[in-house]
Amino acid sequence: MRWKIAAVAALALVGGGTWLALAQTGDALPGYRDPQVIAQGVALYDAHCAACHGADLEGQPDWRSRDADGYLPAPPHDATGHTWHHSDAVLLHITRVGSAAAVGGGYLSRMPGFSDTLTDPQIRAILSYIKSTWPDRVIEHHNRLNAAEG
Repeated sequence: MRWKIAAVAALALVGGGTWLALAQTGDALPGYRDPQVIAQGVALYDAHCAACHGADLEGQPDWRSRDADGYLPAPPHDATGHTWHHSDAVLLHITRVGSAAAVGGGYLSRMPGFSDTLTDPQIRAILSYIKSTWPDRVIEHHNRLNAAEG
């Protein structure tokens, strides 16, 4: 128990209120309610994600079917996709290292890792923007998923 308290304290000192909120609720993306974070996320999404995942988060056509080279097209990030089936921790990891590295086992994906391009706060802003577009029922499910992992 003492190590958990020490870890939460260290994270709070290093990462401020966002990390403290994560430690208490499992929600690494509390910015999905913050208009400034969402506005930053929109701009970053447009610059780094929209070319593949669509300007309106709609993903590429036929995103569940592999192409001739064995790759899946970019999925939607709106409520019709599967993004919200993954916890914040998983989404952050996938965005940092790329899908192939995150999944492993020879998984084919054209999704690159962005850890050399985007900071963690920028990645969180993008994911917060995406989450802000989901309907309440999806957000509630996603928050339960985070709490179960937290």
